[in-house]
Amino acid sequence: MAIGERIRFFRMLRGMTQKYLGMTVGFPEKSADVRLAQYENGSRSPKADLTAALAEALGVSPQALSVPDIDSYTGLMHTLFTLEDLYGLKVRELDGEICLTVDVRQNKDAARLHEMLCSWREQAAKLEAGEISKEDYDKWRYHYPDLDTSSIRQKVGPSQGLSDLLTDALKNGD
Repeated sequence: MAIGERIRFFRMLRGMTQKYLGMTVGFPEKSADVRLAQYENGSRSPKADLTAALAEALGVSPQALSVPDIDSYTGLMHTLFTLEDLYGLKVRELDGEICLTVDVRQNKDAARLHEMLCSWREQAAKLEAGEISKEDYDKWRYHYPDLDTSSIRQKVGPSQGLSDLLTDALKNGD
């Protein structure tokens, strides 16, 4: 989905008019709706500072607006092929269903993608179980990774005992 479509998606989700959003990011009242329409229909592309301002006004991460252009099935497929090349994404069949998996052995980027997908699955499972609302789930998605608190993303260091043992071993030359 092109950035203009994402802007429109979030604007509609928030119940904002083009004029209101345009004025919120600093366009003059007379031309706010026209300017925003130009970004939404793709005749203009916002620069990084405007993308950041739009994201803030829409209550999302700038990355939520700047997703790959997957406007066609062919574009979507080539995006998936790129993910296969770079991140070990694999297409498989499981119980008669087509699914995507990550080969974590491919490289460190594949392992990182696997961690991120596990975080996503954790949030989706909470939604399915009724532990979080759709609003909380969307907030997590649209602010990812800022609101990701999954245990998968937490850095875990060695225990204090192991750390002390290693330090003593290094000091004593063991």
